Amino acid sequence: MKLLTLLPLTLLPLLTPAHHTSNWAVLVSTSRFWFNYRHLANVLSLYRTVKRLGIPDSQIILMLPDDMACNPRNAFPGTVYNNADRALDLYGDNIEVDYRGYEVTVENFIRLLTDRLGEDVPRGKRLGSDAGSNVLVYMTGHGGNEFLKFQDSEEIGSWDLADAFEQMWEKKRYNEMLFMIDTCQANTLYKHFYSPNIIATGSSEIDQSSYSHHADNDVGVAVIDRWTYYILDFLESQVTSPSSKLTLGNLFDSYDESKIHSKPGLRWDLFPGGEEKGRERLVMDFFGNVQGVEVEGGNETQWREEMRRLEEIITRARARGNVSEGWKSEPPAEQAVVKVERAGKKGVEGAAKVEAGEAWGQRLLGAGALLGCALLWGGVSWLEASR
Repeated sequence: MKLLTLLPLTLLPLLTPAHHTSNWAVLVSTSRFWFNYRHLANVLSLYRTVKRLGIPDSQIILMLPDDMACNPRNAFPGTVYNNADRALDLYGDNIEVDYRGYEVTVENFIRLLTDRLGEDVPRGKRLGSDAGSNVLVYMTGHGGNEFLKFQDSEEIGSWDLADAFEQMWEKKRYNEMLFMIDTCQANTLYKHFYSPNIIATGSSEIDQSSYSHHADNDVGVAVIDRWTYYILDFLESQVTSPSSKLTLGNLFDSYDESKIHSKPGLRWDLFPGGEEKGRERLVMDFFGNVQGVEVEGGNETQWREEMRRLEEIITRARARGNVSEGWKSEPPAEQAVVKVERAGKKGVEGAAKVEAGEAWGQRLLGAGALLGCALLWGGVSWLEASR
């Protein structure tokens, strides 16, 4: 019976996850007050896009310092729009805000990234990423040379961000990271980053402003920023399904300074292989859910050997216990591949289907159950023989 207890430990090498196993998004608006309506619209626009492409709410951290939808100045109560045609309500009924109002602070943001939250903080307000997670961090607000303001009362500096990301790396809280920031002098916010596997991009160089795109006369304020507007234009018009093969290179090549009115920046040097490899990363590697995961290659020899040993144990157990013909007819485990892919049905967020008809995971569970029954049968037979 001890073998049954030890069985899960034996199977651990078989269950080792693929290198990239999940995607997380941290979307932060740092501005309060009605005249900063566009910053909240920036974040909600990205929020809608990553949900459309498959990242579930459980893997999105949304930080909103002000509720523009319920502001008494809002001529369209309960709504937030990012275009003057008001064709799409970004707020709607399907939004989960994790940090709201005065919860959006520099301290809470850094604690979130570094997992230094108290035990009383619920799981929904935690960044549950690990060494297999790609993390998208998008920030927007008012900033300057190497700082970003939080609610006009405090600031986060470029070194604060750099050190927080280093703690994340040391604590194995990300596999790869895409950092995006839309603010004045945005590119100065990532100049001090020193942790590996980070791609960073911002809306404007030092001494440059980040401009709004247009205003809605009925709302009375600007409704989105230019850099974010054109990123969304690319994502919404080009990345139309989770099976998209467009890359970060395609996204960054879409930057047009004549439209953005500032010079967007890029930083590749922290990424393995530099710009060449970074440009090859799919947009879906950060903006969508993980799909097409295959367990094969490096671990194939190991799990084949484990399956062979299981078959030998089962064969010996059958011989000792005189196992029924039904069990004997079980086919041996064969090579198989687990494939998880998106359902591909537009409008169904986070839905996925699993093709595992002959997956080794199912065979393995079946073999484990069969082994347990066989060992139990053998134990009963031994007890009867010893009476």
